[in-house]
Amino acid sequence: MTSLDVGLTRLWTVAGRLFEGFERIDRWFKGILPKGLYARALFIIIAPMVILQSVVAFVFMERHWNTVTRRLSAAVVQDIAAVIDFRKGFPQEHDYAELRRIAQERLGLVVDFLPITEMPPLGPKPFFSLLDQALSEELRKQIARPFWIDTVGRSNLVEIRIQLNDAVMRVFARRNAAYASNSEIFLLWMVGTSLVLITVAILFLRNQIRPILRLTEAVENFGKGRDVPNLRARGAQEVRRAAVAFLEMKARVERTIDQRTTMLAGVSHDLRTVLTRFKLALALIDDSPETDALKKDIDEMSRMLEAYLAFARGDSGEPSAPTDMAAFLEELKTDAERHGHRTTVQFHGYPVATVRPDAFKRCLGNLVSNAARFAAAIAITGHRDHRYMTITVDDDGPGIPPNRRDDVFKPFLRLDDARNQDEAGSGLGLAIARDIARSHGGDVMLGDSPMGGLRASVRIPV
Repeated sequence: MTSLDVGLTRLWTVAGRLFEGFERIDRWFKGILPKGLYARALFIIIAPMVILQSVVAFVFMERHWNTVTRRLSAAVVQDIAAVIDFRKGFPQEHDYAELRRIAQERLGLVVDFLPITEMPPLGPKPFFSLLDQALSEELRKQIARPFWIDTVGRSNLVEIRIQLNDAVMRVFARRNAAYASNSEIFLLWMVGTSLVLITVAILFLRNQIRPILRLTEAVENFGKGRDVPNLRARGAQEVRRAAVAFLEMKARVERTIDQRTTMLAGVSHDLRTVLTRFKLALALIDDSPETDALKKDIDEMSRMLEAYLAFARGDSGEPSAPTDMAAFLEELKTDAERHGHRTTVQFHGYPVATVRPDAFKRCLGNLVSNAARFAAAIAITGHRDHRYMTITVDDDGPGIPPNRRDDVFKPFLRLDDARNQDEAGSGLGLAIARDIARSHGGDVMLGDSPMGGLRASVRIPV
C-alpha cells in the first residue's frame, strides 16, 4: 500500500468519524426538540427572539454598561485621589474642615479621617459585582494604597476606606456617580417587551393551531367510523384547503358506500324473491329425499346471501355510542355456554368504549363462533388502557398454521385444513370481523393461544 493510499484511508476514516459525530448531534438535537406543532411554532418564534435579546443585552452590557461604569468609577477615584493630594498640601490643618467642605460641595464626596486601624473585614460580594470590580481596579491603579469598599450596605451610597500614612480616610460617594444605574431600566424594558411579544405569539398561535387540531380529531373520528359533525374550513389558507379536501373525500366515501348499499339492497330483494318462490314451489311438492336436499340448499343460499350482504354493507350506517364492553362479553359467554362450550370472561380497566354496538358485537360474535366450531373451551379477556381497548378470544382447538393466518382474512376463502372450513359457512366470518375492526380504526390479529389453540385479538383505539 502506497503512502497515497494510506493518506486516503485515514482521510476516509476521519470523514466517517465526523459524519457519525454529526449524526449523533443531530439525533440529540431532534430528541430535545418539542414534538407538537404548537410547541415547535412557539420555539421557532421564541428562540430567535431570545437569541436576539441575549445578543443585544450582551453587547449593551459589554460595550455600554461596562464602559460607562468603568469611566464613572475612574472619575470618582480621580476625585478621591485629588482629595488625598490636597490633604498632603495642607498638613498644618488638623480637622481638615475646609477640605471636607470643598469635597462635599464641589466633588459630591463626604470625607472623614479616622484613626489608623485595621481595615474592616470584607463584606458579602454582590451577585453582579461590576461596580466592585471597576472601583477596585481604579483604586489599585490610581491610588495604590490599601483600601476597603462596600457597595452593598447602603443602597444609594458607596463607602470607600483608604489607609494613609497617619489616618484612614473614609469617603461616601453617591452610587449613581460611579455606576450606570439606568441599565436596569433597559433590561426591565427589554424583558417586559419580550414577555408581551411572547404572550401575543402564544395567543395567536393557539388560534392558528386550533383548526388543525379540530381537523385531526375529525380525521381520527372518521377513521374510527364515528360521526364528524359541524366541521367547517377555518384557519389559515393551507388549513382551509386541507379541511375542504377532507370534507370532499368524506363525501365521496360516504356516497360510494351509499351507492353500494343501495345496489346490494336491490340485489338482495331480487334474490330473496326468487328464493321465496323456490320455497313455495317446494312446499307444494310432496316430501322426499330430493325435496329435503333442495330445501337445505335454499336455506344455505339464504345464509350465504345474508353473509355476503353483511360483508359488503359493513354496518356502516350505524351511529357510534358509548357501550359497556363487559356486558357485551357476558352476552357472548352466555351464547357460547348455551351451545355447550366452557367459557370464561374477564375484563380489566374501564369497560365503556365508544363503538358501533351492533357492528362490534357482530365482530366479536364471529370470533367466538369461529372458536366454538373447533374448541370445547373458550376464554374471553378484555383490557383497556388510556389508548387502546384489546379483547382476546382464546380456545383449545387445533388452531391455524402461522403461514396461513393471513389467508383466512381473505373474503370467500375457505382453507381445506383450517378452522374456518365449514360446510354451512361462506368463508366471510373473519373477513367481516377484520373489516368491522378496521372501520373502528383498529385491527384483528391471530396468534398462538396459551390454551393450545388459536388466539384472536381485537384492538381498537379509545
